[in-house]
Amino acid sequence: MKPRVFMQWPQPQAAATANSSEPAASARQAAGPALAPSMLLARQGLSDRALAWLFVGPTIALLLAFNIFPLLWTIWLSFTNFRANRPNAEVVWLGIDNYRRVLGNEAIWENMRATAHFLVSSIALQLVLGFVLALLLNRRFRSHSFWSTAILLPMMLAPAVVGTFWKYFFEPQYGIFNAIARFLGASGDFTMLGSTQLSPWAIVLVDTWMWTPYVMLLLLAGLKSIPPYLYEAAEIDRASEWTKFWRITLPMVMPFILLALLFRTIENFKMFDLVDQLTNGGPGSVTELASIHLKREAFEKWRTGYASAFAIILFVSIYGLSLVTVRFLDKVKQR
Repeated sequence: MKPRVFMQWPQPQAAATANSSEPAASARQAAGPALAPSMLLARQGLSDRALAWLFVGPTIALLLAFNIFPLLWTIWLSFTNFRANRPNAEVVWLGIDNYRRVLGNEAIWENMRATAHFLVSSIALQLVLGFVLALLLNRRFRSHSFWSTAILLPMMLAPAVVGTFWKYFFEPQYGIFNAIARFLGASGDFTMLGSTQLSPWAIVLVDTWMWTPYVMLLLLAGLKSIPPYLYEAAEIDRASEWTKFWRITLPMVMPFILLALLFRTIENFKMFDLVDQLTNGGPGSVTELASIHLKREAFEKWRTGYASAFAIILFVSIYGLSLVTVRFLDKVKQR
């Protein structure tokens, strides 16, 4: 008995799919693997250097437009008698006369002394208090997360808002500060912002309240970076707590202290909005910092060329202080 032979005819849909897949596969083989955008640009004839400039160029253009050009424009204005409220007036080249007038002005030296007093006092308090808070928060305790967040709240506020708040806080008639002073037994009303002796310390107090958390955050990062085995070795040698602090903690945190000093020096040297809201340079000119005097020369008296020379002098002063701090920081890191 012969076996039956069944003829298997190809299905139409399968044949059509096979026929259609062959051109697609051949097209993919001809096209090759997918290329990244940079490889596509490279295939179009762009070198690696051209690709680098293509991506970095917009950033450099923005840097030149918003940083370098205003600086060069200010340097040029500092040698002229240009006034911003008289743009069509003739601009006369004065040379270094504006710089001589700035350096020979006794009022500016008073402003610089007020700025130095504010800078040294506020930064010293911020470093001491920030270090103490960092040492406390470096130890785990109950509600550690809550206090860590609560301490950082002042630095999250805008300086203008902080200045307005503390201005009402120091108000002699209905301010909370006088109510607390009377509760503690003080007689009379304190005029913190109206006194020539107390108003500079009021600005120092407000700035310390606002920016101590920032210093604490930097120093806390430094404490967290100290290897634990250093303290373990010190405990084996039966070192005292003071020896651990003086020989381990302080040297290891010193680079972070210098960073905090550098950042706060730059910011306090150009402090404007906080002081402007609190005292506006008063009473008299006791709290008139260099930035307040610069604003008055540029936007109240409209002596743009003179103010530009003063701005360049401030820029050079800040740059010099920063350079000294960075050099000292490099020496500390090399030890």
